[in-house]
Amino acid sequence: MTAEQLEARQLQRAEDDELIRAAQAGDRSAFDSLVRRYDRSVLRLALHMLGQEQDAQDVHQEAFIKAYRHLANFRFECSFYTWLYRIVTNLCLDQLRRRKSRREDPSTATDSGGEEMDLLANISDERASSNPARELERKTMSTAIQEALGNLTPRERMVFELKHYQGLKLRTIGEMLSTTEETAKNTLFRATRKLRATLADVR
Repeated sequence: MTAEQLEARQLQRAEDDELIRAAQAGDRSAFDSLVRRYDRSVLRLALHMLGQEQDAQDVHQEAFIKAYRHLANFRFECSFYTWLYRIVTNLCLDQLRRRKSRREDPSTATDSGGEEMDLLANISDERASSNPARELERKTMSTAIQEALGNLTPRERMVFELKHYQGLKLRTIGEMLSTTEETAKNTLFRATRKLRATLADVR
């Protein structure tokens, strides 16, 4: 992390702490400011973890309700970002566990109307669109990855996605999942090994 990035993060944490103190004192607009600041990040995380728009919307809403109810217990021992993501990841884990028990972890995502949607559709890839074979290869790999992720345990999937898709450090992931950095590292290793084995023939 560069000095500029570190300074920006420290500034954001200071601003967050100020908003939290105001919200704890009863200022609802201060909490609304926190919601606006992290709204998209929370929804993006939930959608990426769960792959279904309606489930992600439910987690998004419940996460901020929980955060509001428990804000008085926030002790400033970690950043608001880490605390909020801990709530989101726990809600996503619960959702994934329920799916596992029902054997309902589809490899394709659906929107609120029940229609299938491509989570990568908004990512422009001119090379792929100009090369049908490459586009088919990308979609095949994307589907295979989603299916492989579905074969992981909820905790393995969570750690893998937080590390590789959200770019978080293992120490932060450990904090979010109320475990140690070493445990998160071991979970990531197991998840990566399983994914490599599953995807070995997909090329």
